[in-house]
Parts: sequence; structure tokens; C-alpha cells
Amino acid sequence: MSEVDFSEALADVLAGVQRLVRRRLRHGMTGPRLRGAQVELLRLVVARPGIGVSAAAKELYLAGNSVSTLVNQLTKAGLLRREIGQDDRRSARLLPTDEARERLRLWQERRAALVREQVERLGEDDRAALAAALPVLRRLAEGLHEEVEGA
Repeated sequence: MSEVDFSEALADVLAGVQRLVRRRLRHGMTGPRLRGAQVELLRLVVARPGIGVSAAAKELYLAGNSVSTLVNQLTKAGLLRREIGQDDRRSARLLPTDEARERLRLWQERRAALVREQVERLGEDDRAALAAALPVLRRLAEGLHEEVEGA
């Protein structure tokens, strides 16, 4: 397999796994259905309560107006709160609601269970290969992250 074919196959597999996990997780979730970018913003705000819109946009590699749209949607859904910045009244701090924290907790539990169930179906050699690949995949993600940060 050529480097190009390998790179394309790896990118396809990673994207496919992510898409299928999200699709499976949508079934059985209560409340309004959240898109991928909405979930990513909620995860960021839960991890870093008080983050501003500009910092969130930079962290998620999205345009500021795209994050503002997501914030408006999530605020309307009762999952985010905006507080006016103390130093700069034009800025807003983003805070998760209790409902957002609970939805994310349930989502993470369901995601872990779904992946665990699928991994347990694999043979021992396949599970070992996946475990061995994790450090390499982390380095791949770090390299991509550094490249985007430098751009």
C-alpha cells in the first residue's frame, strides 16, 4: 500500500469511526439533538468554564461568528449561560448549565460503553493491536494540533 493510499485509508477509518459513534449515540438521547460542533463546544465549556467566545473559537478552530451562532443555539436550548465580562462589558464568559453537565456525563458514559462493547467483540490480537496503536494515534493528533496552532 502506498503512503498516499495508507494516509487516505487511515483518514477514512478515523472519520468513519467518529461518525458511526456519534450516529449510534444519537439514538436514545433525550432532549434536543445536538450536532457535533455543539457537543464539542459544550465539552470545551465544561472543561474550561468561563472561557470567552474568541478563545473557544481559537480552541475549536472555528470562526468567531460560527461559535457565536453555536452559543446562541445552546443558550436557547438551556445548555449554556453567558455572563458579561467584568473587565470588558463587550465580552462574555460561557458557563455550562447543570443540564449541559448531565447530558455530557450521560453522553460520555454511553460513548465509553459503546466503544467498550465493540472492542470486547474483537479478538485478543486485535485488542492488543489497538492498545499498541493508541500512543501513535495520540502523537498523530498532537502533530495535527501543533500544525494547526502554528498556522
